[in-house]
Formats: sequence, structure tokens, C-alpha cells
Amino acid sequence: MSGLVAIIDYGSGNLRSAAKAFERVVAETGLGLTVEVTSDPQVVDTAERIVLPGVGAFADCKAGLSRLPGMVETLIGQVLVRRRPFLGICVGMQLLATIGREHGEHAGLGWIKGEVVPLDVEGQGLKVPHMGWNQLEPDQPGHPLLAGLDSEAHAYFVHSYRFVCADPAHRIAHVGYGGAIAAMIGRDNIVGTQFHPEKSQATGLRVIANFLTWTP
Repeated sequence: MSGLVAIIDYGSGNLRSAAKAFERVVAETGLGLTVEVTSDPQVVDTAERIVLPGVGAFADCKAGLSRLPGMVETLIGQVLVRRRPFLGICVGMQLLATIGREHGEHAGLGWIKGEVVPLDVEGQGLKVPHMGWNQLEPDQPGHPLLAGLDSEAHAYFVHSYRFVCADPAHRIAHVGYGGAIAAMIGRDNIVGTQFHPEKSQATGLRVIANFLTWTP
């Protein structure tokens, strides 16, 4: 396998930990892939796989992405037209929604119908943000990105908002935090994780490896 894995830099935070995790998986698995952090849509246009991380507020991340000339159009061409495998992480996953309701209402990319809403768990004695390790509960046990995970796999979360899919079939896995919270969503060649695979140790590295070998 060869090709470029583009990790998009749109000012959403330090991307080095994500890049290091992808580079580690490439090295350990012997995949002939190149990992590049980039804000250049011309580079993204040549990528075989695309990763959209995200840290911060929904509106700020969407604005940062939109400020890169031609990037949204390139993503549409690569992901929706050419159907390149795409992974959104944390707010990068939330941006897939139709609308985000963080400090107002803000349009998302609309690639997976749904909305991003506040976690409402304080009345249950739980803290916001949801921060820490939680056990993944598969909704689609046969999904390729869950392959090889054991029944007690845990992942690391840091978030105050959650993705509510309009179609329950788009939820791949969830965690219990005052109710079922989407941990992984997807359709076709598009997936997203609310958790941070780059911070989720063996579980996260396995999810990354699954993404890098996924042929939707």
C-alpha cells in the first residue's frame, strides 16, 4: 500500500501528537504510506486518505476550515466525489453534522445528518467536560474500524458536546456517560471518533491501523 495521508491543519491546535500516532502505526505495520500535516488544498487533493482533527469550539473550527481558500471544496471533491477514506477526530467529527449548537447555531459540513448538542449530565452527578477513559460499546460490531478491539476496549475522551445522529444506523459505537453518547459515527467512506485515538494507547493505535487499511 502506498499514498499520502493528509492531516489537515486549520489552526485547531497542536497536531503533532496525531501525526506521531499515524507515523508510528505506518512504521509498525510496514505500510508504504506518507503522513503529512498540511493546510494546502493542493496537497489534500493528492491524498489517498484524509484526517480532520479538531480541538476547541465548533464555530471556531468551522471558521478556521473555511478560511483556508479552496479547502472545503477540495474536501468535497475528495471525500464525497472520489470517496477517499476520511476520518474526523473530536471536533473534526462534530463538523460532519448538519448543525452545531455550541454558543448559537452554526452550519456544519452536513455529511452525516445530525446535530451537535451540549452534554446534559450535571443532574446525574457527572462532570462537564466529559474527560477520561470510557469503555467502547459497539453498535456495529462488524464495522472494519472496530476490528481487533477486545470487548473491554477503552478510549480517551475530552468534550462538552455530543453528536446526535439523525439516523441511528450512522452510530458505530457509543459510551455510557449519563446515557449513550456517540463515540464513533460513519457512513460509506466517512468515519469520525469523538474520542482521541492518538491519546487512546493500544485502542487508538488499532483504530488508526484499521483506518489506514480500510477499503470502503
